[in-house]
Amino acid sequence: MARRQSRLLGGSEEETLLGVNIDHVATIRQARGTPYPDPVHAAALCELAGADQITIHLREDRRHIQDRDLQILKETVKTRLNLEMAATEEMARIALETRPHTACLVPERREELTTEGGLDVASDRGGSVSRTVRMLQDGEISVSLFIDPDMDQLRASKKFGADAVEIHTGAYCEAKGEAARNDELAKLVDSAKAAKKLGLQVNAGHGLDYTNVLPVARIGEFVEFNIGHSIISRAVLVGLVEAVREMKRLLLQARA
Repeated sequence: MARRQSRLLGGSEEETLLGVNIDHVATIRQARGTPYPDPVHAAALCELAGADQITIHLREDRRHIQDRDLQILKETVKTRLNLEMAATEEMARIALETRPHTACLVPERREELTTEGGLDVASDRGGSVSRTVRMLQDGEISVSLFIDPDMDQLRASKKFGADAVEIHTGAYCEAKGEAARNDELAKLVDSAKAAKKLGLQVNAGHGLDYTNVLPVARIGEFVEFNIGHSIISRAVLVGLVEAVREMKRLLLQARA
């Protein structure tokens, strides 16, 4: 466990780590079937700008990131490579072959535009989650579970031996009105504190952008923030290096 935890954290828990999800660089490429823009080049620029981790989601339908991207990124990423993946035998096999630094298990439906909610670890129908966690950890890959801010999901994540949880921040990001937003923020605070008390590393992700990230980043238990769509969207206007630097500055400002 100690070895996996070291691979996962990449440093002390006092650090504020930014994982940049580069899926939508590949989305633009796949829209026209061109060889550009190249996610590998994007990853290098993100690291140059201060990203602590590169995150990609290899979907079962290969709508953006491709197997070749994963293989090359594993060889070229200088920080850490975090693979988001469904809890399936195919994805477990690919992960064990390529050996990313960490893997985050996420729910996946082919009809969805983006991940719609957290993984239902508590029910684990068919045992796919617990089985995949064991397989990846046996291969010395640290495992995070993408879950909603819910105590049942946290307890199940601990029970299945996850190294970390990534708390789904989508409900907070999409909340309408100050009262609703504060309610969702309180759930994030409570879940982050509970997860840390259970001995899990606590990460955050989904829907975070330049206007809503500060209150979440001020939650001291969160170690890592995985952010993609807003950074790539911002990059269209200011360039990828500046977009990453702006987000990193906001995270550090929140912790100052």
